[in-house]
Amino acid sequence: MREEAAPPDYETPNMLRLATERWGDALQTRLPFPALHPVLRSLRLPAGATLSARMARWGLAIVLAYGLVALLTPLLIHLGVLADPNAGLANPIYAPPSLAHWCGTDRLGRDVCVRTLAGSGVALQVVAIALVLALLIGVPLGMVSGYLGGWVDRVLVLLMDTLYTLPVLLLSVVLAFLLGRGLPNAAAALCVVYVPQYFRVVRNQSAQVKAELFVEAARSLGAGPLWILRRYLLRNVITSVPVLLTLNAADAVLVLGGLGFLGLGLPETIPEWGGDLQQALTAVPTGIWWTALYPGLAMFVLVLGLSFLGEGLEQWLSGVGNP
Repeated sequence: MREEAAPPDYETPNMLRLATERWGDALQTRLPFPALHPVLRSLRLPAGATLSARMARWGLAIVLAYGLVALLTPLLIHLGVLADPNAGLANPIYAPPSLAHWCGTDRLGRDVCVRTLAGSGVALQVVAIALVLALLIGVPLGMVSGYLGGWVDRVLVLLMDTLYTLPVLLLSVVLAFLLGRGLPNAAAALCVVYVPQYFRVVRNQSAQVKAELFVEAARSLGAGPLWILRRYLLRNVITSVPVLLTLNAADAVLVLGGLGFLGLGLPETIPEWGGDLQQALTAVPTGIWWTALYPGLAMFVLVLGLSFLGEGLEQWLSGVGNP
């Protein structure tokens, strides 16, 4: 009789890497979407991958997974594959997880799984709008303040420092209370909170770059301020923005959840993790754990992925952890 081959030892790093590459190749050959093949190849770690590369790629994988869920969930709801996240009158209330409702139902009979999946798209949408607006406002103001200096710099620094000294959650709560509940209002409240951070980073770098020789040479040749800002300063100060963007996104998810938990975020008709956690608070002491577990877990994993991506990019750009 032929002896059976012993199973490979996946505990060693080399065998673990080979197994990962083998499984990745097998998954890629069976994947029905050829457009995703480059994504799988980009997520495969080389033999000497550093800690920063591993953190960045794991974070990128998590964020891409949430983005895919956010894109597919409305389509599946429209096709009838998933139930309406607000339809719950026909379902039993506080039903435990089962084959009919994988994550159970809440106090109104709504499917917790569908609401958790739909909440990912809402969270990414609000955070993306808020941070893009903060980026478009904070970066130009920081460049103008750092390059021009004088009274313009003093006024802008005073205004931004005043906003920066306030706690993020407190400032967002005040703004959300003044603006009211709603998706645009929540995005606007988060936008104002993060504008000072982009301003401070870009302003400090612009003040350093404007003293460089190539900027002095361009100014001596007759280049105007707008040309120098667009041609020289922007490309030199924008490098640190992606790291700050990912770290702010992780923080913004938590702040948005806090607003929803306090009843200042989105309306109840919009699936939102913080609002679902607030509604599940009274049921947790009675043993109904599923209404709070899955929204909280979804928020935790997204924040973890964004934090991994931001920390990995920061270490990679600064050279920390490289061999």
